[in-house]
Amino acid sequence: MKYGMLAAVAVAAGSANAEPPIKTLLITGQNNHNWWYTSRVHEETLEATGRFDVTVTDTPETALADAAFVKGFQLFVLDYNAEARWPSQAETNFTEAVKAGAGVAAIHSANNAFPGWSDYEKMLGLLWRKGETGHGKFHEFKVEFVDKDHPITKGFADFSTPDELYHKMTNPQKAEYRLLARAMSSKESGGTGQFEPMALTIEFGKGHVFATPLGHVWVNSDESKASVLNPGFRTLLCRGAEWAATGKVTLGTEWKDTRPQNTLTAEEKTAGWALLFDGQTAIGWHGWKMKELAKGWSVKDGTLAFTPTEGAADIATDEEFRNFELSLEWRVAPGGNSGIMYRCTEDHTYPWETGREFQVLDDAKHADGKKPKTRAGCMYDVFPLTRDTARPAMEWNRARIVCNGTKIEHWLNGFKVVETDTASEEYAKAVAASKFPSMPDYGKRDGGRIALQNHGDPVWYRNIKIRKIR
Repeated sequence: MKYGMLAAVAVAAGSANAEPPIKTLLITGQNNHNWWYTSRVHEETLEATGRFDVTVTDTPETALADAAFVKGFQLFVLDYNAEARWPSQAETNFTEAVKAGAGVAAIHSANNAFPGWSDYEKMLGLLWRKGETGHGKFHEFKVEFVDKDHPITKGFADFSTPDELYHKMTNPQKAEYRLLARAMSSKESGGTGQFEPMALTIEFGKGHVFATPLGHVWVNSDESKASVLNPGFRTLLCRGAEWAATGKVTLGTEWKDTRPQNTLTAEEKTAGWALLFDGQTAIGWHGWKMKELAKGWSVKDGTLAFTPTEGAADIATDEEFRNFELSLEWRVAPGGNSGIMYRCTEDHTYPWETGREFQVLDDAKHADGKKPKTRAGCMYDVFPLTRDTARPAMEWNRARIVCNGTKIEHWLNGFKVVETDTASEEYAKAVAASKFPSMPDYGKRDGGRIALQNHGDPVWYRNIKIRKIR
């Protein structure tokens, strides 16, 4: 759904919890960090537990100005660090909601935001302020719990995480807070040689606030993407968020993805979606130009998986598709490469001689990750990405491909990263500058099969579903 300029995702995952999911608004959209990446990771981290029903706004200045909308949430998650203030009505609605009992979970550079807004500074307590606060290099360090009796930390073991470690955070409003965790800011890493706060709680009116400076992901940095995927960080965020919203913690001390896989919701069925993979068999797939499934491909743990094998090949759908919306999840081994090709026809030796490719790649460790037109999610060697949202090796990425006549879109982890009209001059120039002019039928088909590429590296696919566009 849309709420003005609001980008919303409000589908709650299935949960073993008896209590209804916590209505959560994840606030993002302005950040000098890679918020396109972090916001959707945080969304999935929360929803995967089944405890949270998350709506994401990339335009809080508009969304929060609606008092009735704001009152619909029990929890606000802050992945936002703009210095410019929100409009007064948005600030008032947000502040009053927290005073009345809504919870807040503030992540990393949210404590950089809004210098001079006293209520916000009281709410978060310890802040990054220019000229006072700093950090050393991105590195692995241990997070130690100093308060082991708080509901967030009870039974939760210390953990190590790769991250940026803030030092010398300030408390301009002299807010009273409860310190939960700390980490040593070593001089070897460029730090202070002292322990620095890593998690805290604050009371603001009737509202509970949980804040952590963990969760740094810089723009165009593959290395730092691991911080928000660390199991300890994910557990801390979810337990902190649940406590902020309810004052108690029911989630376990190990983060788990409880969402059902390879299924369709009632809404998806009504909208015309169909599964291309049931999670148990490879029915509906065959080896390229074969009758049977190609060597190397098998069904493993609810995934359509490829294991490097001599004599392996690509696989394709039995059915052909013309105009469609394809959705699936993929993950690739470290240094790995694969691809999702579409509108492919079996009158050529390989799928990529006719079909365009959505690149599947470990950007950090594969050489193609260094080239803009061959990173994960791009239209391979034709168009680069508009933003960097790919996740590291062995993490699940969500791909979406929309083909409607000459209009094609690639989406990766919630954002449109490629958009083109294949009838345009821009597209013709891009293909002419690629490796494909030597392939006269590349991209010329208006329908064909969906193909998954064997590039010699382990890769896994799941939740493969399609909706035909009539």
